[in-house]
Amino acid sequence: MKTRILTAAVGLCILAVVLAFFDTILFDLVLALICLIGMHEVYSAMGFGRRQWYLYAAAVPYTLLIMLSSSEAVRALVLPISFLVVLYYNICLIAQHNTLDFGRLAGFVYFSGVILFCFYSLVHLKRVLPAAAYGSDAVYFILLILGFAWGGDTAAYFAGRAFGRHKLAPVVSPHKTVEGAAGGILGSIAVGAAITFVYSLLDRRFPLLTVTVTPRHYLVLLAVGAVASVLGILGDLFASAVKRQVGIKDYGTIFPGHGGILDRFDSVMFIAPFVSIAVRYFFYLFAR
Repeated sequence: MKTRILTAAVGLCILAVVLAFFDTILFDLVLALICLIGMHEVYSAMGFGRRQWYLYAAAVPYTLLIMLSSSEAVRALVLPISFLVVLYYNICLIAQHNTLDFGRLAGFVYFSGVILFCFYSLVHLKRVLPAAAYGSDAVYFILLILGFAWGGDTAAYFAGRAFGRHKLAPVVSPHKTVEGAAGGILGSIAVGAAITFVYSLLDRRFPLLTVTVTPRHYLVLLAVGAVASVLGILGDLFASAVKRQVGIKDYGTIFPGHGGILDRFDSVMFIAPFVSIAVRYFFYLFAR
């Protein structure tokens, strides 16, 4: 437990430094690096090694293209390059049909797509809510995403230990309980409300948000937080199901006491796209 707490503290410090450079290319590069590490964890989990280096090698430039596509000229390349990448993996399967397992290749490509979708959602928030027009709104929503995910994880852990009686998914994740999941939902909402409250206090002295925090804001936050928490649980169970099938305990060891990137960000995978979509299409309409 001490190792987990220390690792979490160091991680939060690193997060603070990264967010300090939110409006620079460094933020995008760090997310791209995290994304690539996560993809490599999946690559290893699927049983690929040095002999299949060409599979991971194709993912690197494509990930950088997606994560760093800030200009119209670069974004125009996304569709044709995506087609070429899909074609490349098909050709790899044809050329190596005797040794390259389709299921593992499909698992690597699909899971990598989920990871890329997750972290691109954070970059997308930065693009649609530029600091010049929206102040620190994008940072606030990124903190909400992480708060929903990690706050829900923490609350679910303690609620499950204290009240857990009914198994949620005994085959996929034996330690998860219905009571823990309920605690996780409440935890996500509570952490989201706490982040919003702190932000609103800071906003009074240092203008940060373009949206005034009102009771309606908290009502929208309650709904978004509840859905996000459920998606966080699904992300966790999805990552656990893959681990069960490939026979590993953790995806990596980069975080002592926590595992790999995917062990720490599994609950973020579906929350980040959901919140980004909700912000883009609904939040500014209903929270004012």
